[in-house]
Amino acid sequence: MLDDRLIESPERMRKAVVESLRAQGFVVEDGVIKPPPDTSKAALRSLHADAVAHQRERSRAGLARHEDRLITRIANGEDVVAARIRPRVSPVQRGSEEEMLFRWTRLHWSIPTSAGYGRRLRFVVTDESNGMLIGIIGLADPVYALASRDRWIGWDADAKRARLQRIMDAFVLGAVPPYRELLAGKLVAMLTTSAEVQQTYGQVYGGRTTRISERNHGEPLALLTTTSALGRSSIYNRLRVGDRPVATSVGFTGGSGDFQFANGLYDGLFAYAKVHCTPTAKHARWGSGFRNRREVVKKALVHLGLSDALLYHGVRREVFVFPLAVNARQALASGEPARLRTVPADELADYWRSRWLLPRAERKHDYRRFKRAAWRLWPR
Repeated sequence: MLDDRLIESPERMRKAVVESLRAQGFVVEDGVIKPPPDTSKAALRSLHADAVAHQRERSRAGLARHEDRLITRIANGEDVVAARIRPRVSPVQRGSEEEMLFRWTRLHWSIPTSAGYGRRLRFVVTDESNGMLIGIIGLADPVYALASRDRWIGWDADAKRARLQRIMDAFVLGAVPPYRELLAGKLVAMLTTSAEVQQTYGQVYGGRTTRISERNHGEPLALLTTTSALGRSSIYNRLRVGDRPVATSVGFTGGSGDFQFANGLYDGLFAYAKVHCTPTAKHARWGSGFRNRREVVKKALVHLGLSDALLYHGVRREVFVFPLAVNARQALASGEPARLRTVPADELADYWRSRWLLPRAERKHDYRRFKRAAWRLWPR
Protein backbone atom coordinates (compact mmCIF):
# COMPACT_ATOMS: atom_id res chain seq x y z
CA MET A 1 0.00 0.00 0.00
CA LEU A 2 1.21 3.48 -0.84
CA ASP A 3 1.76 5.60 2.25
CA ASP A 4 -0.48 8.67 1.87
CA ARG A 5 1.98 10.63 3.99
CA LEU A 6 4.46 10.47 1.09
CA ILE A 7 1.97 12.14 -1.23
CA GLU A 8 1.16 14.83 1.29
CA SER A 9 4.72 15.54 2.41
CA PRO A 10 7.41 16.65 -0.06
CA GLU A 11 10.02 16.08 2.63
CA ARG A 12 9.02 12.43 3.13
CA MET A 13 8.79 11.77 -0.61
CA ARG A 14 12.13 13.44 -1.27
CA LYS A 15 13.77 11.30 1.38
CA ALA A 16 12.12 8.15 -0.01
CA VAL A 17 13.50 8.87 -3.50
CA VAL A 18 17.09 9.32 -2.34
CA GLU A 19 17.00 6.33 0.01
CA SER A 20 15.55 4.10 -2.71
CA LEU A 21 18.27 5.04 -5.20
CA ARG A 22 21.01 4.39 -2.67
CA ALA A 23 19.48 1.07 -1.64
CA GLN A 24 19.65 -0.08 -5.26
CA GLY A 25 23.39 0.63 -5.38
CA PHE A 26 23.51 4.11 -6.88
CA VAL A 27 25.64 6.88 -5.47
CA VAL A 28 23.66 10.13 -5.20
CA GLU A 29 25.76 13.28 -4.89
CA ASP A 30 24.72 16.88 -5.54
CA GLY A 31 21.49 15.80 -7.20
CA VAL A 32 23.24 13.51 -9.68
CA ILE A 33 23.34 9.71 -9.91
CA LYS A 34 26.73 8.09 -10.16
CA PRO A 35 26.53 4.43 -11.15
CA PRO A 36 28.66 1.97 -9.22
CA PRO A 37 32.22 1.60 -10.54
CA ASP A 38 31.64 -2.11 -11.19
CA THR A 39 29.97 -2.37 -14.61
CA SER A 40 30.22 -6.15 -14.97
CA LYS A 41 27.11 -7.98 -16.14
CA ALA A 42 26.59 -9.36 -12.63
CA ALA A 43 26.75 -5.85 -11.15
CA LEU A 44 24.30 -4.50 -13.73
CA ARG A 45 21.88 -7.33 -13.00
CA SER A 46 22.10 -6.44 -9.33
CA LEU A 47 21.36 -2.80 -10.13
CA HIS A 48 18.15 -3.85 -11.90
CA ALA A 49 17.17 -6.47 -9.31
CA ASP A 50 14.66 -4.36 -7.35
CA ALA A 51 12.84 -3.26 -10.49
CA VAL A 52 12.69 -6.83 -11.81
CA ALA A 53 11.38 -8.13 -8.47
CA HIS A 54 8.71 -5.44 -8.40
CA GLN A 55 7.60 -6.23 -11.94
CA ARG A 56 7.27 -9.92 -11.09
CA GLU A 57 5.34 -9.21 -7.93
CA ARG A 58 2.88 -6.98 -9.79
CA SER A 59 2.29 -9.80 -12.27
CA ARG A 60 1.85 -12.52 -9.68
CA ALA A 61 -1.91 -12.15 -9.28
CA GLY A 62 -2.58 -12.56 -12.98
CA LEU A 63 -0.02 -15.23 -13.88
CA ALA A 64 1.07 -17.31 -10.88
CA ARG A 65 -1.99 -19.55 -10.99
CA HIS A 66 -1.19 -20.42 -14.61
CA GLU A 67 2.50 -21.20 -14.08
CA ASP A 68 2.00 -24.97 -13.78
CA ARG A 69 0.63 -24.98 -17.31
CA LEU A 70 2.93 -22.37 -18.81
CA ILE A 71 6.09 -24.05 -17.61
CA THR A 72 5.23 -27.15 -19.62
CA ARG A 73 6.11 -25.07 -22.71
CA ILE A 74 9.72 -24.85 -21.48
CA ALA A 75 11.79 -27.86 -22.54
CA ASN A 76 13.92 -29.99 -20.28
CA GLY A 77 17.41 -30.22 -21.73
CA GLU A 78 17.12 -33.94 -22.24
CA ASP A 79 14.07 -33.41 -24.47
CA VAL A 80 15.96 -31.28 -27.02
CA VAL A 81 17.64 -33.02 -29.95
CA ALA A 82 19.74 -30.39 -31.71
CA ALA A 83 19.53 -31.94 -35.15
CA ARG A 84 15.72 -32.05 -34.98
CA ILE A 85 15.09 -28.44 -33.94
CA ARG A 86 12.69 -26.76 -36.37
CA PRO A 87 12.08 -23.10 -35.46
CA ARG A 88 8.79 -21.42 -36.31
CA VAL A 89 7.94 -17.75 -35.71
CA SER A 90 4.27 -17.02 -35.00
CA PRO A 91 2.44 -13.77 -34.18
CA VAL A 92 0.80 -13.57 -30.77
CA GLN A 93 -2.95 -13.00 -30.83
CA ARG A 94 -4.59 -10.97 -28.08
CA GLY A 95 -6.30 -13.14 -25.48
CA SER A 96 -4.52 -16.31 -26.60
CA GLU A 97 -2.49 -18.81 -24.64
CA GLU A 98 0.58 -17.53 -26.48
CA GLU A 99 -0.08 -14.03 -25.12
CA MET A 100 -0.03 -15.36 -21.58
CA LEU A 101 3.12 -17.35 -22.36
CA PHE A 102 4.75 -14.21 -23.78
CA ARG A 103 3.88 -12.13 -20.70
CA TRP A 104 5.18 -14.81 -18.33
CA THR A 105 8.35 -15.37 -20.30
CA ARG A 106 9.41 -11.71 -20.42
CA LEU A 107 9.33 -11.62 -16.61
CA HIS A 108 12.41 -13.88 -16.61
CA TRP A 109 14.64 -11.22 -18.17
CA SER A 110 17.33 -9.82 -15.87
CA ILE A 111 16.22 -6.25 -16.53
CA PRO A 112 12.67 -4.89 -16.29
CA THR A 113 10.99 -5.09 -19.68
CA SER A 114 8.33 -2.83 -21.10
CA ALA A 115 4.98 -4.13 -22.28
CA GLY A 116 5.51 -2.01 -25.39
CA TYR A 117 3.56 1.07 -26.42
CA GLY A 118 2.00 2.57 -29.54
CA ARG A 119 2.15 0.08 -32.38
CA ARG A 120 2.94 -3.32 -30.98
CA LEU A 121 3.71 -6.74 -32.45
CA ARG A 122 4.56 -9.82 -30.42
CA PHE A 123 5.88 -13.17 -31.62
CA VAL A 124 6.77 -16.52 -30.12
CA VAL A 125 9.45 -18.72 -31.65
CA THR A 126 8.70 -22.39 -31.07
CA ASP A 127 10.36 -25.69 -31.90
CA GLU A 128 8.06 -27.64 -34.19
CA SER A 129 9.84 -30.86 -33.27
CA ASN A 130 8.43 -30.82 -29.73
CA GLY A 131 6.14 -27.78 -29.38
CA MET A 132 8.46 -26.08 -26.89
CA LEU A 133 9.28 -22.39 -26.66
CA ILE A 134 12.59 -21.20 -28.12
CA GLY A 135 12.21 -17.45 -27.57
CA ILE A 136 10.12 -14.31 -27.89
CA ILE A 137 10.14 -11.10 -29.95
CA GLY A 138 8.34 -7.92 -28.95
CA LEU A 139 8.27 -4.91 -31.30
CA ALA A 140 6.85 -1.48 -30.52
CA ASP A 141 7.12 2.17 -31.50
CA PRO A 142 10.68 3.50 -31.34
CA VAL A 143 11.76 6.27 -29.01
CA TYR A 144 11.88 9.64 -30.74
CA ALA A 145 15.32 10.68 -29.50
CA LEU A 146 18.05 8.11 -30.07
CA ALA A 147 21.17 9.95 -31.17
CA SER A 148 23.27 7.02 -32.37
CA ARG A 149 20.43 5.70 -34.54
CA ASP A 150 19.75 9.14 -35.97
CA ARG A 151 23.40 9.73 -36.81
CA TRP A 152 23.62 6.37 -38.58
CA ILE A 153 20.58 7.18 -40.71
CA GLY A 154 21.77 10.71 -41.35
CA TRP A 155 18.36 12.33 -41.37
CA ASP A 156 17.29 15.86 -40.56
CA ALA A 157 14.39 16.82 -38.30
CA ASP A 158 11.84 16.95 -41.13
CA ALA A 159 12.80 13.53 -42.50
CA LYS A 160 12.69 12.07 -39.01
CA ARG A 161 9.18 13.36 -38.35
CA ALA A 162 8.04 12.10 -41.75
CA ARG A 163 9.52 8.61 -41.62
CA LEU A 164 10.04 7.56 -37.99
CA GLN A 165 6.97 5.32 -38.34
CA ARG A 166 9.01 3.12 -40.68
CA ILE A 167 11.04 1.95 -37.70
CA MET A 168 10.07 -0.34 -34.84
CA ASP A 169 12.07 -1.19 -31.74
CA ALA A 170 12.52 -4.62 -30.15
CA PHE A 171 11.56 -3.96 -26.54
CA VAL A 172 12.11 -7.61 -25.66
CA LEU A 173 14.11 -10.08 -27.70
CA GLY A 174 15.79 -13.33 -26.76
CA ALA A 175 15.85 -17.07 -26.22
CA VAL A 176 14.89 -19.22 -23.25
CA PRO A 177 16.78 -22.20 -21.81
CA PRO A 178 17.81 -24.78 -22.80
CA TYR A 179 17.80 -23.34 -26.35
CA ARG A 180 19.63 -20.27 -25.10
CA GLU A 181 22.66 -22.42 -24.35
CA LEU A 182 22.55 -23.54 -27.99
CA LEU A 183 22.95 -19.92 -29.17
CA ALA A 184 19.28 -19.58 -30.02
CA GLY A 185 19.51 -15.92 -29.02
CA LYS A 186 21.19 -15.39 -32.38
CA LEU A 187 18.38 -17.25 -34.12
CA VAL A 188 15.66 -15.15 -32.48
CA ALA A 189 17.51 -11.94 -33.36
CA MET A 190 17.81 -13.07 -36.98
CA LEU A 191 14.12 -13.93 -37.15
CA THR A 192 13.14 -10.33 -36.38
CA THR A 193 14.18 -9.58 -39.97
CA SER A 194 12.25 -12.49 -41.49
CA ALA A 195 9.66 -12.19 -44.22
CA GLU A 196 7.06 -13.51 -41.77
CA VAL A 197 7.60 -10.58 -39.39
CA GLN A 198 7.40 -8.08 -42.25
CA GLN A 199 4.23 -9.71 -43.54
CA THR A 200 2.62 -9.57 -40.11
CA TYR A 201 3.40 -5.86 -39.88
CA GLY A 202 1.74 -5.30 -43.26
CA GLN A 203 -1.34 -7.27 -42.24
CA VAL A 204 -1.76 -5.45 -38.93
CA TYR A 205 -0.69 -1.90 -39.78
CA GLY A 206 -0.66 -1.60 -43.56
CA GLY A 207 -2.98 1.23 -44.52
CA ARG A 208 -3.80 2.16 -40.93
CA THR A 209 -3.76 5.87 -40.03
CA THR A 210 -2.28 7.01 -36.73
CA ARG A 211 -4.54 8.84 -34.32
CA ILE A 212 -2.18 11.69 -33.48
CA SER A 213 -0.08 12.36 -36.57
CA GLU A 214 -2.80 11.19 -38.97
CA ARG A 215 -0.11 9.49 -41.05
CA ASN A 216 -0.73 6.32 -42.98
CA HIS A 217 1.37 3.22 -42.26
CA GLY A 218 1.02 1.83 -45.75
CA GLU A 219 4.77 1.90 -46.35
CA PRO A 220 6.70 -1.16 -45.11
CA LEU A 221 9.15 -1.11 -42.24
CA ALA A 222 12.70 -0.24 -43.27
CA LEU A 223 14.56 -0.73 -39.98
CA LEU A 224 14.38 -2.39 -36.57
CA THR A 225 16.39 -1.31 -33.57
CA THR A 226 17.20 -2.74 -30.17
CA THR A 227 19.51 -2.04 -27.26
CA SER A 228 21.58 -4.59 -25.39
CA ALA A 229 20.39 -5.39 -21.90
CA LEU A 230 23.75 -5.42 -20.13
CA GLY A 231 26.34 -3.22 -21.81
CA ARG A 232 27.99 -4.76 -24.84
CA SER A 233 26.16 -7.59 -26.54
CA SER A 234 27.73 -10.92 -27.46
CA ILE A 235 24.56 -11.97 -29.31
CA TYR A 236 24.16 -9.13 -31.79
CA ASN A 237 27.81 -8.34 -32.42
CA ARG A 238 29.10 -10.06 -35.56
CA LEU A 239 25.64 -11.44 -36.31
CA ARG A 240 25.69 -12.20 -40.02
CA VAL A 241 24.09 -14.32 -42.71
CA GLY A 242 26.99 -15.15 -44.95
CA ASP A 243 28.74 -11.86 -45.67
CA ARG A 244 25.69 -9.74 -44.84
CA PRO A 245 25.45 -8.17 -41.38
CA VAL A 246 22.06 -8.75 -39.77
CA ALA A 247 22.70 -6.33 -36.91
CA THR A 248 25.07 -3.37 -36.79
CA SER A 249 26.28 -1.60 -33.66
CA VAL A 250 25.83 2.16 -34.06
CA GLY A 251 26.89 3.38 -30.61
CA PHE A 252 25.53 3.58 -27.08
CA THR A 253 22.60 5.22 -25.36
CA GLY A 254 23.24 8.27 -23.21
CA GLY A 255 22.37 6.43 -20.01
CA SER A 256 18.99 7.99 -19.24
CA GLY A 257 15.68 6.42 -18.33
CA ASP A 258 13.45 5.55 -15.42
CA PHE A 259 14.21 1.93 -14.48
CA GLN A 260 15.68 3.22 -11.20
CA PHE A 261 12.16 4.26 -10.20
CA ALA A 262 10.50 1.02 -11.35
CA ASN A 263 10.87 -0.78 -8.03
CA GLY A 264 7.53 0.60 -6.78
CA LEU A 265 8.77 4.15 -6.30
CA TYR A 266 7.21 5.22 -9.61
CA ASP A 267 3.75 4.54 -8.22
CA GLY A 268 4.47 7.00 -5.43
CA LEU A 269 5.87 9.60 -7.83
CA PHE A 270 2.82 9.23 -10.08
CA ALA A 271 0.42 9.68 -7.17
CA TYR A 272 2.44 12.69 -6.01
CA ALA A 273 2.51 14.24 -9.50
CA LYS A 274 -1.27 13.86 -9.89
CA VAL A 275 -1.77 15.93 -6.74
CA HIS A 276 0.98 18.51 -7.11
CA CYS A 277 1.89 18.81 -10.82
CA THR A 278 0.17 19.88 -14.03
CA PRO A 279 0.56 17.83 -17.23
CA THR A 280 1.89 19.91 -20.10
CA ALA A 281 3.36 17.58 -22.71
CA LYS A 282 0.45 15.37 -23.72
CA HIS A 283 -1.25 15.78 -27.10
CA ALA A 284 -4.85 16.95 -26.77
CA ARG A 285 -6.13 13.98 -28.79
CA TRP A 286 -4.80 11.58 -26.16
CA GLY A 287 -7.04 13.17 -23.55
CA SER A 288 -5.97 14.63 -20.23
CA GLY A 289 -3.12 13.36 -18.14
CA PHE A 290 0.62 13.01 -18.39
CA ARG A 291 2.22 12.13 -21.70
CA ASN A 292 4.50 9.37 -20.45
CA ARG A 293 6.44 8.04 -17.49
CA ARG A 294 9.35 10.38 -18.11
CA GLU A 295 7.15 13.46 -17.78
CA VAL A 296 5.68 12.11 -14.53
CA VAL A 297 9.10 11.47 -13.00
CA LYS A 298 10.60 14.75 -14.22
CA LYS A 299 7.77 16.92 -12.92
CA ALA A 300 7.61 15.13 -9.58
CA LEU A 301 11.37 15.40 -9.03
CA VAL A 302 11.41 19.10 -9.80
CA HIS A 303 8.45 19.76 -7.50
CA LEU A 304 10.25 17.86 -4.75
CA GLY A 305 13.26 20.12 -5.12
CA LEU A 306 15.33 17.32 -6.64
CA SER A 307 17.18 17.56 -9.93
CA ASP A 308 15.63 15.95 -13.00
CA ALA A 309 19.22 14.82 -13.66
CA LEU A 310 18.25 11.81 -11.53
CA LEU A 311 16.75 10.48 -14.76
CA TYR A 312 20.34 10.03 -16.01
CA HIS A 313 21.37 6.80 -14.36
CA GLY A 314 24.55 6.42 -16.42
CA VAL A 315 23.90 2.80 -17.42
CA ARG A 316 24.59 2.84 -21.14
CA ARG A 317 23.29 0.24 -23.58
CA GLU A 318 24.70 -0.67 -26.96
CA VAL A 319 22.39 0.32 -29.82
CA PHE A 320 21.91 -2.00 -32.78
CA VAL A 321 20.10 -1.48 -36.08
CA PHE A 322 18.61 -4.30 -38.17
CA PRO A 323 18.12 -3.05 -41.75
CA LEU A 324 15.12 -4.64 -43.45
CA ALA A 325 15.94 -3.04 -46.79
CA VAL A 326 19.10 -3.04 -48.86
CA ASN A 327 18.87 0.77 -48.90
CA ALA A 328 17.41 1.29 -45.42
CA ARG A 329 19.41 4.45 -44.68
CA GLN A 330 18.50 6.13 -47.95
CA ALA A 331 14.84 5.11 -47.63
CA LEU A 332 14.64 6.72 -44.20
CA ALA A 333 16.78 9.77 -44.89
CA SER A 334 15.46 10.80 -48.30
CA GLY A 335 12.29 8.80 -48.86
CA GLU A 336 13.84 6.68 -51.59
CA PRO A 337 11.66 3.59 -52.22
CA ALA A 338 12.80 0.76 -49.97
CA ARG A 339 14.24 -2.34 -51.61
CA LEU A 340 13.23 -4.89 -49.01
CA ARG A 341 14.99 -8.12 -48.19
CA THR A 342 12.36 -10.82 -47.73
CA VAL A 343 14.19 -13.81 -46.33
CA PRO A 344 11.89 -16.58 -45.06
CA ALA A 345 12.28 -17.74 -41.48
CA ASP A 346 13.14 -21.26 -42.66
CA GLU A 347 16.11 -19.95 -44.64
CA LEU A 348 17.41 -17.96 -41.67
CA ALA A 349 16.92 -20.99 -39.41
CA ASP A 350 18.85 -23.22 -41.81
CA TYR A 351 21.79 -20.84 -41.72
CA TRP A 352 21.68 -20.65 -37.91
CA ARG A 353 21.54 -24.44 -37.69
CA SER A 354 24.71 -25.01 -39.72
CA ARG A 355 26.64 -21.94 -38.54
CA TRP A 356 25.92 -22.02 -34.79
CA LEU A 357 23.54 -24.72 -33.55
CA LEU A 358 25.19 -27.96 -34.65
CA PRO A 359 28.79 -26.91 -33.88
CA ARG A 360 27.68 -25.68 -30.44
CA ALA A 361 25.74 -28.86 -29.67
CA GLU A 362 28.78 -30.91 -30.63
CA ARG A 363 31.08 -29.00 -28.28
CA LYS A 364 28.81 -28.16 -25.34
CA HIS A 365 26.50 -30.59 -23.61
CA ASP A 366 25.55 -28.55 -20.53
CA TYR A 367 22.13 -27.71 -21.97
CA ARG A 368 21.07 -31.32 -21.47
CA ARG A 369 21.15 -30.88 -17.69
CA PHE A 370 18.60 -28.06 -17.63
CA LYS A 371 15.32 -28.79 -15.79
CA ARG A 372 12.28 -26.66 -16.47
CA ALA A 373 11.44 -26.54 -12.76
CA ALA A 374 14.39 -24.18 -12.31
CA TRP A 375 12.52 -21.58 -14.36
CA ARG A 376 9.62 -21.18 -11.97
CA LEU A 377 9.03 -17.62 -10.91
CA TRP A 378 6.79 -18.50 -8.01
CA PRO A 379 7.82 -21.88 -6.55
CA ARG A 380 5.00 -23.69 -4.85
